[in-house]
Amino acid sequence: MDKKELRKTVYKKAEELDAGYKQNAKEGISRKVLESKAFRDAGTVFVFLNTENEPDTGRILEAAKAAGKRVCVPRCKEKPFMDAVELTEETRFSAGSFGIREPENGRVVAPSDIDLAIVPCVSVTADGRRLGHGGGFYDAFLSSLDAVKMCVCFKKLLLPDIPVTERDVNMDIVITE
Repeated sequence: MDKKELRKTVYKKAEELDAGYKQNAKEGISRKVLESKAFRDAGTVFVFLNTENEPDTGRILEAAKAAGKRVCVPRCKEKPFMDAVELTEETRFSAGSFGIREPENGRVVAPSDIDLAIVPCVSVTADGRRLGHGGGFYDAFLSSLDAVKMCVCFKKLLLPDIPVTERDVNMDIVITE
């Protein structure tokens, strides 16, 4: 099955997930991220801003800030590029080009400063082959990082196999509930 068909299959499966399961899974995923060595050791953390059907990153963002970590989030630019923008008390958000919250203002963080990148997926394999939404933004961004790459995914959406291309960036760590 090609990536486009896999996405359709997983999107349908995601829509059918029970609300109770998703809530418990979101809590479990957040807890495991916060307990991970990669999170504890990171000084600068890049974290995606989740949509309703993705694992919740709000708790991770708050814990990172409370721990004194430098926190940055994605802001899309011209396809397929995005920046990591540092969060501060002055950060204002608006809906980006894909309807996902993005910072309107803030300083861009150099990729070389990022220690841990926490990224979303449609699905992922246990060995880190990630199926994204198809825009190429994360793969382009992650290819410039020498950071630990962590993907968070509901366990019920994991796939045993995902085809990859030379542009795809594997994850170092996969976190499920």
